[in-house]
Amino acid sequence: MHGDAVDTLGIDGVWFDPLWRVEVRLTPLERRLLETWTVRRLAYVAHAGGAALTTTQSYSRLEHSLGVLALVTAFAPDDHLARTTALLHDVGHLPFSHTLEGLGGLEHHSLGRTAIRRLADEVPGIDADQVIAVDEGRVPSVLTSVPGGLKLDHLDSFLRSGQAHGRTQTPPHVLLGRLRLVGGTVDADPDDALELADLAIREALAQRSAANLVPVTVLRDLVGRLLDRGALSPTDLARSTEDEVWARLVADPDTASDADLLRRRPQAWRMRTGDGPVPTGALRHTVSRGYLDLPTVGGRPLRDPRVAALAAGLPLRVAVTRDGVR
Repeated sequence: MHGDAVDTLGIDGVWFDPLWRVEVRLTPLERRLLETWTVRRLAYVAHAGGAALTTTQSYSRLEHSLGVLALVTAFAPDDHLARTTALLHDVGHLPFSHTLEGLGGLEHHSLGRTAIRRLADEVPGIDADQVIAVDEGRVPSVLTSVPGGLKLDHLDSFLRSGQAHGRTQTPPHVLLGRLRLVGGTVDADPDDALELADLAIREALAQRSAANLVPVTVLRDLVGRLLDRGALSPTDLARSTEDEVWARLVADPDTASDADLLRRRPQAWRMRTGDGPVPTGALRHTVSRGYLDLPTVGGRPLRDPRVAALAAGLPLRVAVTRDGVR
């Protein structure tokens, strides 16, 4: 039985995941990793990125990483390489997760490889090459799905987001008890597969909504200004937490006003989509990919015409303008 407080510290050698209701008996290596700043920093990176400012999706990358660890433990408790990889798979993420991806030439996969290699020098028991190979899907693993198939990483993302937004129908821990893992691909009965597909599709729609794309677009502009002026280096950005980025934004004369407004009144910005004329001074952003992996049903790929329609809607170009009201 887990304690009264669900901690992310590995106290008493246990992680109890409140979404999946899985209790993980942490290994000494996992407990040591939870003590490192490389992993602990993820507690200060929102999984939803900019949308954490404007939606109820406020949990961290650390909570998600521990959730993936819980899923690996549920399906393959003795696969210690996969367990380590689950805990480390997001260590390269920038502040605000995908929101700032690409700024300053930064990309979370390459940053993650560097972070994992650095951890291997710091913490005994990590084979960096093996962890990276599993994370990149170059070797078979419970974390590696067939192309287009739902993997454990995205299963946690869809259900954790779905729970935060009130989209789930079946309690996640009940659904987990009915799912199978074929290789690294989530396999489900037809009704459960449809529920998972609905969650993936609604997540994709949420990522294209104004509640997501307005703060994403504005944050990219603000942080981009700091990078362009040399007020923030790419190296410092990659190592920062979100509170540290906010501190820079509200202290810099060029970004302070808009950064403060974004936190106090994000409704001050409006979004339009499409390829039409863009108002003068509008901020522009392009959504070029979505996460639409689906489970298999009896080992066969699930087909859903809604996924094809969403894919056809990319790239999605948006323009964000301020209404000038403070």
